[in-house]
Amino acid sequence: MDEIKEIAMRIKELREVCDYTVDQIAARLGIPKEVYEGYEATGDDIPINVIYQLAKIYNVDLSDILTGVSAKLNTYQVVRKGEGQAADRYPGYAFKDLAYNYANQIMQPFIVTLDPSDEPADLVCHRGEEFNLCLKGKVIVTFADQEILLEAGDSIYFNPNYPHGQKCGGDEPGIFLTVIAE
Repeated sequence: MDEIKEIAMRIKELREVCDYTVDQIAARLGIPKEVYEGYEATGDDIPINVIYQLAKIYNVDLSDILTGVSAKLNTYQVVRKGEGQAADRYPGYAFKDLAYNYANQIMQPFIVTLDPSDEPADLVCHRGEEFNLCLKGKVIVTFADQEILLEAGDSIYFNPNYPHGQKCGGDEPGIFLTVIAE
C-alpha cells in the first residue's frame, strides 16, 4: 500500500513540476477529472496504461513513476526460456527488469539470420537499448571479451553502448528477432 501511495505522490509532483492542471491531464488521458483526482489522492485502482501514458506526457521512464528510480539499462540481462528470471548479469546491473525510455523512438522489430559459415561481424556500438529473442538454432551475443549463448526461446536485453555483435552458435542457421530503441 505504501508503494501505491508513493506512485500517487509522484504523479502529483510531476504534474505540478510540469505546470499542468488536473483538468489538462484528465483531458489528455480522456478520463473524468474526478477519476484522475482519485488517482492522485490515493493511487488506488490506477491502471498501468494510465501510468504509461503519464510517463509519455512527462517524458520520463515508466520506472521513474513506479519506483522513483530510473531503470535505464547499463549492461545486460539474459532470460532463459521457461525460467522467467534474469541470469548471467554483467557486474553493475542493478535492476531486475528492463524499462525502455519511452521518449525514445522504438524501431520496428526485424529478423536476422546468421549462417554457420558467416564470419563474425565487427563489434558495434549505438545509442538506446536492444532486445534480442532467439527464434531458431543458437545465437552468440558478444560483448568485448564475453560471449553469451542463446538457444531458441532465450532472450537478452542490453545497452548497445557497449561494443557488441551476434554470430551463429551452432551447426544450423541461428535466427533471432531484434528490437532497438534508439
